[in-house]
Amino acid sequence: MSIRHAGIFNFKPTVSESQKHEFFVALKALEDINGVEKMEVSRQTSTKNKFKYGFSMEFASNEIYQAYSIHPQHDAFVKDFFIPLVEDFMEIDTEQLM
Repeated sequence: MSIRHAGIFNFKPTVSESQKHEFFVALKALEDINGVEKMEVSRQTSTKNKFKYGFSMEFASNEIYQAYSIHPQHDAFVKDFFIPLVEDFMEIDTEQLM
């Protein structure tokens, strides 16, 4: 069963445009990790929620997703970019029902 890992988030108010760019480059580079499929990075276009940015990626199985979750490149991204720059976020991991 495939897994979709997605998140929406806002940057801290002090984050510069160049820091945002570096963040997005590092986020997009996560698609180089074995097993990451259909990586998308996006910006919110409606006012239906408070979040401004999002990402999603798919994995062929939960086992592949779990391996991604502990991959050193993913850990480095979280430590070097996500924790220092993101103020608020929500993640969701889902599997297709139909």
